Amino acid sequence: MSPTPKQPVTDDSIKVRQVSHYQFTWVAGDAGKRGTWTLQLVLDAGAWEEVLTIEADDADNLQDLLSTAHTVFYDVSRQTLMFGTTKVGHH
Repeated sequence: MSPTPKQPVTDDSIKVRQVSHYQFTWVAGDAGKRGTWTLQLVLDAGAWEEVLTIEADDADNLQDLLSTAHTVFYDVSRQTLMFGTTKVGHH
């Protein structure tokens, strides 16, 4: 017997997706005001997209992490980025 999902599996029911691509943007603010940074995440090769508004320091740190991690996942419902995976018992 194979398990039967309690609900149909849809795009909206998938909560954790793999980051395929990303793009930072910066939009100038009004004169004398700070600009706005955003991070666009392309998930599961375009099956889903997410745009996050972030602080400048976060943009810098995320650029470092995204450019060096081999695998990155994004939890859509919790708005959480997860960098890489490590097998239990390994460093």
